[in-house]
Amino acid sequence: MVQSLNSPGNFFGMGFGFFVLLLGVAGWQVRKIKQRNKVRRLRRQGLFEDLQQANVRSDQLNIELAREVEQRRLVEARVRRLTHFDELTGLANRLLFKERLEEANRRVRQGSCNLSLLHINLDRFKLLNDNLGHELADHVLQKMAERIAKALPEADTIARLSGDEFGVLFDAYTSLTSLARVSTRLLERLSRPLVVDGHELIISVSMGISLLPDSARDIATLVHQANKAMQQAKHLGGGTFQFYSHSLQRSTLESLRLENQLRKAIAERQLNVFYQPKLCLATGQLHAAEALVRWDHPQMGSVPPSDFIALAEDTGLISTIGEFVLRQACRQACEWQQAGLAPIRVSVNLSGHQLRQGKLVSLVRQVLEETGLAAHCLELELTESQLLDNVEYVIATFQQLHELGVKLAIDDFGTGYSSLSYLKRFAVDYVKIDQTFIHGVGRCSEDEAITSAIIAMAHSLDLKVVAEGVENEAQLAFLKARKCDEVQGYLISRPVNAVELGELLRTRVAVL
Repeated sequence: MVQSLNSPGNFFGMGFGFFVLLLGVAGWQVRKIKQRNKVRRLRRQGLFEDLQQANVRSDQLNIELAREVEQRRLVEARVRRLTHFDELTGLANRLLFKERLEEANRRVRQGSCNLSLLHINLDRFKLLNDNLGHELADHVLQKMAERIAKALPEADTIARLSGDEFGVLFDAYTSLTSLARVSTRLLERLSRPLVVDGHELIISVSMGISLLPDSARDIATLVHQANKAMQQAKHLGGGTFQFYSHSLQRSTLESLRLENQLRKAIAERQLNVFYQPKLCLATGQLHAAEALVRWDHPQMGSVPPSDFIALAEDTGLISTIGEFVLRQACRQACEWQQAGLAPIRVSVNLSGHQLRQGKLVSLVRQVLEETGLAAHCLELELTESQLLDNVEYVIATFQQLHELGVKLAIDDFGTGYSSLSYLKRFAVDYVKIDQTFIHGVGRCSEDEAITSAIIAMAHSLDLKVVAEGVENEAQLAFLKARKCDEVQGYLISRPVNAVELGELLRTRVAVL
């Protein structure tokens, strides 16, 4: 065996086998290394892909974070704006206005400026809102806010205080003259026709002005006084401005006392109904009378209607008073008939407040049924300006009253702005010429021309004409010559109580 191993053939055979073995081991090692390298490459590739995905995800997270931060910033900005600005008009709101007032007050205390506060309220805005809708009303508010801002660039702050109220703060004006000039300019611009959603509207405003330190000593008083002045402007009919004064304060206190007295008068039946007869010019007889409320106060005596009718309108007491007069007049007309007197037509004045309540037709129907008065013996009067507050609603209401058989009249005709196109649509029977034109008969050719034109126009529309405020024979002759249908006034009779009018109707004689 040893020999065989030492032989050259065997030696080389074994060497070759060992070489083959080495090559096999080396190949295995190479494959193993390649496999490891492949694994490393795959791992590196996976890590790179993971890194790429991580970067993409990071970018997405950064974008989402930035978006969220921006949204939060916008929300916070919107919250801050809603906290201090009115969303509808973009003006300052009540909170910011209060802050600006406090800031201005500190400047006043330092002696660096004076303050002027302008309180603006849109006239009859609730009527517009109720009849044309909230959306159109919002557009009106936006337009009016825009006009105020453009008209008053010098204002320190302009704010919307509530639904239809605005406040303007000035620290640049120190004289009443300059404030009056600014207020006049603002009234003119705000009263220009406004076209909103196809509707042409004319919106008037009432404005109150107070000053610090001239009339007020602190911010609370300044705001209160501006509001009182605005209410006074509204009481005067709107479309104007008023400065606060101490006389206005006294007037306000007197109004409050009178309001309390009026409420007491209604409860204690201090109100009475007087009647002013109407003369038919065709027959020369008294055949109608207007019912007029009178107040006989136990201490103050007879209170003039001019002192409490407007107050009753402002406080809403006019509805209670109007219903009292309606019931009393219908009841009294029936009593005269039951006493053997010929039936007469009694006319009762309506207020805009009664119309707006929406219960007028049912109330009239109820009163006629309760008293037994024939519908044609009742006449309802509404002034021309009240007719135009809500034309379509008044037309519908008048049509229902007309269908009941009630007579209808337009009072104070010629003082408003109604057109003939509207007049044709109202189911009215009478037109009452305002006494301001009658007073001018015999003295003013223009008043005579207007009176003649109203009579001719009314007759052409098959309406009858009543002239009120007739005080002398010349006026009566003028009206007779122009075929006026009825007249009333002190020439015929002053307003009298029910007993006195009963005597007049019995004799059919006018008290001159």
